[in-house]
Amino acid sequence: MKKINYLKGDATNPQTEGNKIITHICNDIGGWGKGFVMAISKRWKQPEAEYREWFKSGESFSLGEIQIIKVEEETWVCNMIGQHRTITSSKGISPIRYEAVEKCLEKLAFDALKLNAEVHMPRIGCGLAGGKWEEIEPIIVKTLLRHDVSVYVYDFE
Repeated sequence: MKKINYLKGDATNPQTEGNKIITHICNDIGGWGKGFVMAISKRWKQPEAEYREWFKSGESFSLGEIQIIKVEEETWVCNMIGQHRTITSSKGISPIRYEAVEKCLEKLAFDALKLNAEVHMPRIGCGLAGGKWEEIEPIIVKTLLRHDVSVYVYDFE
């Protein structure tokens, strides 16, 4: 089975040839404006516009759903709804929803295979969503890697 490739650098600027999908986690309340999405918006306008459109339409806009937007010749961005709201609850529950992330990555695996694409990402869910990488990593193994999709995780320097 493949392993996760860890790289230093910017996940919005993938360091490989061929088809690639840059994936990241979005919330389920239509908010876009903090964290990794800012780097995406700086590079391409479509992912934010399509996310906002999707939220407005309400069509299958819920935890565990994904949206894939072509932004360049060999590059797509995948908006994954894996975060409930944007703040930690009074009970100390972080916005991340691991089951939703798993559903998203399972769907993404099939799209990646159809597009013959590799998947690139920051350490998804570990910033504003409040998730832990030791929870996310096994989910990536169970979904993307199990389907033989190459995965690149970027640590921004």
